[in-house]
Amino acid sequence: MKDWQLAYEKWNSFEHLDSSLKKELANLQDNNEALEDAFYKELTFGTGGLRGILGAGTNRMNIYTIRKAVSGLAKYLKENCVNVNDRGVVIAYDPRYMSKEFAVETAKVLGAYGIKSYVFDTLRPTPVLSFAVRYLATVAGVMITASHNPPEYNGFKVYNEDGGQITPDEANQIIAAIQETKNELTVPYIDQEELEKRDLFTWVGSEVDNAYLDRLKQISKLNEKDMQKEKDLNIVFTPLHGTAHDLVLRGLDQLNFTHVDTVTEQAIPDPEFSTVNSPNPEEHQAFAMAIEQGIKVNAEILIGTDPDADRLGVAAKDKTGNYSVLTGNQLGALLLDYILSKSEHALLANARMIKTIVTTELGRAVAEKYDVQTIDTLTGFKYIGEKIRQYDATGETFVFGYEESYGYLISSFARDKDAVQAAVMACEMAHYWKNQGKTLFDALDVLFERHGYYLEGLRSLTLKGKQGSEKIAAIMDGVRANPLNQIAGFKVEQVEDYLSSERTINPDNVIETITLPKENVLKYKLAEESWICLRPSGTEPKIKCYYGVRGTSAKDSEERLERLKAEMDQVLNQYA
Repeated sequence: MKDWQLAYEKWNSFEHLDSSLKKELANLQDNNEALEDAFYKELTFGTGGLRGILGAGTNRMNIYTIRKAVSGLAKYLKENCVNVNDRGVVIAYDPRYMSKEFAVETAKVLGAYGIKSYVFDTLRPTPVLSFAVRYLATVAGVMITASHNPPEYNGFKVYNEDGGQITPDEANQIIAAIQETKNELTVPYIDQEELEKRDLFTWVGSEVDNAYLDRLKQISKLNEKDMQKEKDLNIVFTPLHGTAHDLVLRGLDQLNFTHVDTVTEQAIPDPEFSTVNSPNPEEHQAFAMAIEQGIKVNAEILIGTDPDADRLGVAAKDKTGNYSVLTGNQLGALLLDYILSKSEHALLANARMIKTIVTTELGRAVAEKYDVQTIDTLTGFKYIGEKIRQYDATGETFVFGYEESYGYLISSFARDKDAVQAAVMACEMAHYWKNQGKTLFDALDVLFERHGYYLEGLRSLTLKGKQGSEKIAAIMDGVRANPLNQIAGFKVEQVEDYLSSERTINPDNVIETITLPKENVLKYKLAEESWICLRPSGTEPKIKCYYGVRGTSAKDSEERLERLKAEMDQVLNQYA
């Protein structure tokens, strides 16, 4: 009998198996392919936690995989942190299927270890969970979310005592503790009612929200007089059925943005995300209803947040008068320029802007104009949060952090990407440019004319299941085994292999050590400031190829980008 069959039999014969999961297994009993996919491995504890499809099985999100993960987390906290029981863990959740149930399950297992839980009474954004860890001085935080994944997904995301996503070292220790639990079906837990009697379970209300909003108001670059004025900016906002609705509206109201229209149908939390193909502001289709409403009210800016409110998309009128969605790279560069232009130069002497290795180089050019140093990290906001934590000790000043996938952080009172902060600041920025007679796309042209025409692209190849994972590995192995010397006519000047921590500089093959953590990523730096980067996703069954160019004009950049994409498509298809 194969390993997956043994795991299946263990679940199927478990007398106390949850009734809904038992029913699901009964429906799958003749479908070996589906059963193998559900049981052939344990759900991977990856980028900050678990994320997977809901359902029965060791490779699925359910109360048993949650309990096993929480048991490992509890053991890790007990061994590595102080005053764990008294400080406790704060837990938040988004509108997905089983989110609140998983939040309570988390508390039930923590309680069995004597650890108190603070559980939000309703849906909350991820950045509020990050803030709450620091505000409540808890030893850790847990966010139940699958961000912008499809409705069949959910996730379990862990935050350290600094409010940042756990680092790779912390994750490895938690994984080791999780693996000590051999049977996920028998993890000890205490019922909620008993936890409340023992003062091990507390509901969290509006206090944290109010404290968050106080800090949010302080990030504004408006003076007190301008803050009090009613703003003549027409805004359309969609939370895409997620958690951001109340806090974004309250944040805008604090700065007297009074002309805000919400997409009513998308303001309602909905685990099916029924009005969009994908609840992801990176997908332009998600803005369809916001665009319709924007036309009606002649909005200058459309803002959209993903379900757990850690990503923000923005649309504005382009040169044709139609609404277009800014890329994450473009919005990040605009926000950075606005923030630095409104900051006192003397306060930027020790300032740091942080971006990931797949984020536009336009940000670096903008930062240099204001004498601000740029720091590169691996992909994932956990690395940006880790840098901010280091700055607490070194005295360096964090001024902005962002990644191309629509994640931004303006102030470090939260330690993860924060769409609420970004939404309010984007509207403030749009108001500023409106007063200069410009749209956000006009403002982007100002940056291009000043720094060069930077353009980026991304191709994602989705490869699901066990075979998909094997194909993704084969692509990375194939590219490593067959080094590229030129791509689309651009010479390869440097190859950065983050798995081996080596940077090879051509043409003399000089090898330098990369000091960032090891990760399965390849980046090629090409002639004429072009680059590509290849990496498997840490949260989805995808391999991603990123591209960046700097041209002499918009047309020149577009042509360069298409050349890179066409050649890399051939490379990916060769090994897929």
